[in-house]
Amino acid sequence: MTGTTLRIRAGVRDLNAVDIAATVNSGATTAVEVTRKALERLQKVEPELRAFHHVDRESALHQANEIDRRIARGEHLPLAGVPIGVKQGERKLQRERLVRAGCVPLGTTTVPGPSTPWQTWGRNDQGPTRNPWCPDRTPGGSSAGSAAAVAAGVVPLATGVDGAGSLRIPAAWCGVLGLKVTAGALPDRAENDLAAAGPLARHPDDAARYLEVVLGRDLGEPTSSPKAVWSADLGFADTDPVQAATARARARALAPEDTDFSLLDPEPAWFAARAHEPTTVRDENNRRLAELFADADLLLTPTTPCPPHGHEGPGQRMSTSLTWAFNLSGHPAISIPAGFDEHGCPVGLQVVARHGRETDLLAAARAVSAVPPPCDRVPAIRS
Repeated sequence: MTGTTLRIRAGVRDLNAVDIAATVNSGATTAVEVTRKALERLQKVEPELRAFHHVDRESALHQANEIDRRIARGEHLPLAGVPIGVKQGERKLQRERLVRAGCVPLGTTTVPGPSTPWQTWGRNDQGPTRNPWCPDRTPGGSSAGSAAAVAAGVVPLATGVDGAGSLRIPAAWCGVLGLKVTAGALPDRAENDLAAAGPLARHPDDAARYLEVVLGRDLGEPTSSPKAVWSADLGFADTDPVQAATARARARALAPEDTDFSLLDPEPAWFAARAHEPTTVRDENNRRLAELFADADLLLTPTTPCPPHGHEGPGQRMSTSLTWAFNLSGHPAISIPAGFDEHGCPVGLQVVARHGRETDLLAAARAVSAVPPPCDRVPAIRS
């Protein structure tokens, strides 16, 4: 019996998706067994976490049985038996491709309700979704439950959608990876759509496997010795010093030197784009980004200018100020765990790459993850 099999049978939360798939494909364990353990983890933490809008135990076990039948027929599935959370209200394409690849959806994860203009929260009928690291704070949003479920160890992967940072922000605040793909990379969204899909994960290799399945292609080789540019505020954001310093410390693995790069504040351009109105701010920022990426391979910033807010709301802080420029430009971007602030809340490092270069984002995540973290912490809510 392999170590991976033993860990699955013990229900250990930190097992990654790639290992689960390898073990299920080998026949050392079954998708049904993996799914039962995941449902046990979910049942244990969900009353406190509130990460799921709906859980369908019967459907999950039925799907797992079908995967085991496919494996028995000799099929090899890239994500065999991997339990996932699916963002509530998401379009079908991501889910369908993941299920074909062997994933087992446990249910739909929480998103914000309709009652507030700010979207950095989630809830189900039991109350607000809690941040696994700091339960008195929000996990972010709108992919709130997906990020919380991955951070708490319920699932190794979950789906998300990012329209202004709503995948990267909860990834940052929950201490996991969150990657939005290049605009138009999936056929269910237009190239000029502000929203882009992507995974929430704990491991870069899991995010890579997810993208290969969802995008339907090999990601290719990353750029060798990429040139990276760092900006703490993009020239306009009011970034907290602790957020900037924590992200900068992790960014040194990629960008040892400080640089001077700025954009125009994209807030008016984002709202204009939502209304399908022309905007010179978007055009100017796209020009500056094209100039930057003609010379550099990566742009690095803190993911958010501020820490996660309480469940009562963000006040006047704009947590999207460092993320939504790249929804307007369509560049792929990832949030990578960078460390913790003085209150024990996670901080994220955002990395932006050229269009179509998701492989460079994953290479950056591996490079940053290879640097030992400054402390060894575990979430307060953990399966």
